[in-house]
Amino acid sequence: MKDLRDGVTPNAGVSLADDRSSGRATEAASDGMEQGRGNSATSGSNPGVSAPARAAASESADNSSRTEPVGRRRRRRRKSAQKSAQSTPHQGKREGTAEATAGSGAQSPPPTPGTSAAGGRVSEKKKGRRRRRKSGRAIQGRPLATQKATDRAERHDAQSGSMQLPGQAGDAQAHGQPSDSEASAPRRQADDLYAALDLGTNNCRLLIAQPTRPGQFRVVDAFSRIVRLGEGLDATGALSNDAMERAVEALKVCASKLKNRPVRRHRLIATEACRSARNGQEFLDRVLRETGLELEIVTRETEARLAVAGCSSLVGRDTDGLVLFDIGGGSSEIAMIDLTENRSNRLANHIKAWTSLPVGVVTLSERHGGCLVTPAVFEAMVAEVDGMLDAFTPPTLPAFSGLDVSRMHLLGTSGTVTTLAGLHLDLPRYDRRRVDGLWMSNAEVDLMLDKLLSWDFAARAANPCIGADRADLVLAGCAILQSIRKRWPSERMRVADRGLREGLLNEMMAADGAWRGRGRNNRYRHPRSNQGTTS
Repeated sequence: MKDLRDGVTPNAGVSLADDRSSGRATEAASDGMEQGRGNSATSGSNPGVSAPARAAASESADNSSRTEPVGRRRRRRRKSAQKSAQSTPHQGKREGTAEATAGSGAQSPPPTPGTSAAGGRVSEKKKGRRRRRKSGRAIQGRPLATQKATDRAERHDAQSGSMQLPGQAGDAQAHGQPSDSEASAPRRQADDLYAALDLGTNNCRLLIAQPTRPGQFRVVDAFSRIVRLGEGLDATGALSNDAMERAVEALKVCASKLKNRPVRRHRLIATEACRSARNGQEFLDRVLRETGLELEIVTRETEARLAVAGCSSLVGRDTDGLVLFDIGGGSSEIAMIDLTENRSNRLANHIKAWTSLPVGVVTLSERHGGCLVTPAVFEAMVAEVDGMLDAFTPPTLPAFSGLDVSRMHLLGTSGTVTTLAGLHLDLPRYDRRRVDGLWMSNAEVDLMLDKLLSWDFAARAANPCIGADRADLVLAGCAILQSIRKRWPSERMRVADRGLREGLLNEMMAADGAWRGRGRNNRYRHPRSNQGTTS
């Protein structure tokens, strides 16, 4: 595209819409040629113009430039700088040719960039292109992508291998170490993550959480796997090699999650299987060598107290007494809680009596057979548990005196009661949000027990709330539940999808004063201490 600097005088009197020249346009074009806008090509085209006239024209142009709006001058200067820096002469020529063809046809000379020959109007195509450039110009200081988009791109690059994803070495769900871009950003001074691990007779569970409101926490990461550590323990008295191998593999996953998290404090416990096996301590020594995790064997009393502490948020103010039970794989803990006097926020302080039955879903199913369970086999399992409960003689408690049975209820925290709740809700797949805290009446529990007894092993395994891994254990748990219901009759039962891990977290957070302050961000004001220590 040729402009005034090439020595060619544009035909400014020719309109884009008509071939006839306009008097006003001709006058404006003549004034522009006389003023020249500081251009040497204009003086060469009009040799009859004297030097004083050219000087006066230049002064007039400067005055008009001063009266031009500031925003327009800035846009014009920015546009000229971008064109000179980004466009080559050939590209500029091609753009000018395209604009002239689109605006005035092949016979009309090309107008000055950004204006039309009829009076300075910008074409629609030019307007659109300018708006598109304006939204992405970096000189205005606007980011080319939002922060969320940048984070998503960094995670995508990390998964493709171009950078290290936080916690990628340990587990895909663990995000412990910051990326290069995140390291430069300001971080909180306190890492208040807590971890709790429960290695039971049937399951290996890990929970990593962050304290929020008083008495509550937000789950950051979780892990659960059925390992059946107590398989064959009742018959041999020792942990089998296959069972220990399954447990070690699950604990390696837990170790990687803990390694890639800035955990302030953790506590790792083992329960009945390691407690009663003669090679339980040898197994824990192997776990320490191969995974680096040091597990402690807790007593039955501690296990009952932790189960109560994990369910404290599910006990309402309208409750005077409750029987809390945890049906495990190798043992079952039962606690009687009386809330009639000096009620406090810590539910474990109100335990008035407790017992631990040396029987769980794994041991009971191995004794009586869990795959083929007839009504007679089921009654035999209930009778065995009844004999164990007969040996438990609790003291007389005001909450269980029978004066107001509506203020006393059962609270179950185990896979058995959560399975019954899933069946009661007819869930297509297990949903913890709908199960945890659910109330079931006495008649509804009886109905679910009858339904399970009517199913064979294949039907139980096909149910999404049971599955093949627990199809041979669920009826043994129901037998323990039925014995507890016979000993403490109640009009209703509340279901808790929580247990020892939640109890461990509650006790550690309470001991550290994680909920002591008021306000959402109070915990961020305290520096981190005792990272990775046990309580």
